[in-house]
Amino acid sequence: MRSAEHMGADLSWTTDTPKPILVLGLGNILIQDEGIGVRVVERLVEHYQIPADVDVLDGGTAGLALYDDIVGRKHLVVVDAIDNRCEPGTLITLRGDEVPSFFRNKVSPHQMALSDILAALEIMGEKPAEVVVIGIQPKDLGTGLEMSDLIGNQIDILVQQVVDELRRLGYPTVTLAH
Repeated sequence: MRSAEHMGADLSWTTDTPKPILVLGLGNILIQDEGIGVRVVERLVEHYQIPADVDVLDGGTAGLALYDDIVGRKHLVVVDAIDNRCEPGTLITLRGDEVPSFFRNKVSPHQMALSDILAALEIMGEKPAEVVVIGIQPKDLGTGLEMSDLIGNQIDILVQQVVDELRRLGYPTVTLAH
């Protein structure tokens, strides 16, 4: 797993008290469009000043190892490829009761691990008050580092959805000058 410092930002993932919000990018960058969540959080920290109360994490395919990163959060925003059996490139946002459906049609094993983490946190009374999943229906899931043009061309749109979600939660971001 890469840290924010490798993504060009100086963000700390681990603190004694977790920050209220975690933006979690999931995916395997070795499987074309499956890496969309990682690419979105990379672009987010590259182009935006992240509020002090927000952590951004490239969760890659870490699976159950993400437990400690999620516990104690008020809000969890997950960015990932979502197999919703719809047209490739379809943007998808799931909230509340819709979130469990995200785990029914898994693109990869890390999604099952996240499902297990959220179930365990719920049993312990530690589940984030709000979980939002922002994603896109993948087109190509073959081996390769390059995303399909259809999906890769929507990274900025997904980043904007994350920015809008942070604003809705009361944590506006600021665009960095480049």
